[in-house]
Order: sequence, then structure tokens, then C-alpha cells
Amino acid sequence: MSEGRKTIAQNRKARHDYFIEETFEAGIALTGTEVKSLRLGRANLNDSYAVVKDGEVFVHGLHISPYDMGNRFNHDPMRVRKLLLHKYEINKLIGYTQRKGLTLVPLSLYFKKGLVKVELAVARGKKLYDKRDDIARRDAMREIDRKMKDLSR
Repeated sequence: MSEGRKTIAQNRKARHDYFIEETFEAGIALTGTEVKSLRLGRANLNDSYAVVKDGEVFVHGLHISPYDMGNRFNHDPMRVRKLLLHKYEINKLIGYTQRKGLTLVPLSLYFKKGLVKVELAVARGKKLYDKRDDIARRDAMREIDRKMKDLSR
């Protein structure tokens, strides 16, 4: 975690289900009650994804719980939210998404200098055997670390 960055929510499942090709930092257009709810840490990135439509990037499936102290103008928790990126970044994302098998997945939601940011990844889906390989590799590394710790005693 870099300095000045406070994580709100992470999509842990994304790194398990996808190979991450490249990441982008994007701003996100929010209402006031959404920001207040995010300051309380009430967000869920599971099953969220981003799409490029008409030269703009939108995130779907991002759940931000309604603010408890909000009034009748409180926000819809599952609304589609616009991501704020430079034009050249959007053009790059369009190029990536037109390739077969690549998708846009939000990895984390965080505050940076008081602004809400989204870490957006260009990702390729993993097959079941890729996931098994990752689990086996992680277990092997854990076993090696355990043996090394025992040897150092």
C-alpha cells in the first residue's frame, strides 16, 4: 500500500480468477452519500466488472451500501457508475477489450488524497487447471517456508 492510500474494498477473487495483464488508476463519479458510505468502508467489489460504451468507461456490479444517515435522496446501491480516465487510456482499454478473452475488472477501491479511486485491471480469465497450479505453487512455497523455519531453529 503506497503512502496516502487508504483501501476501502478489494476484489480478492479477481486475482484468483484472472491473469492480470495491466492495471489503470481511475477516478469514479459518485454522489455525496456514496462517498460518506465509502468512508465507513461499506463497499463490495465482488462480481463487478467494467465496460467501455460510447467512449466512456462504466463499472457494473459495484455495491455501495446506502448511507444510514441519508434522507430520501440516498443513492441506489447497485447503480452503474462512470469511471474517469484520460482519453488515451480509454482508447487503450478499447483496444484491449476488442481482443478475444480480455475483460476489465476492478481490483480495489481506495482513497488517495481525499478522492475515491478504482484500480482497474485488464485481465484474462484463468482455466480451472491454472487455478489448481496456483494453489499447488502456493502450498509448495508454504511448505518450503515451513521447512526453512524449522532448519533455522
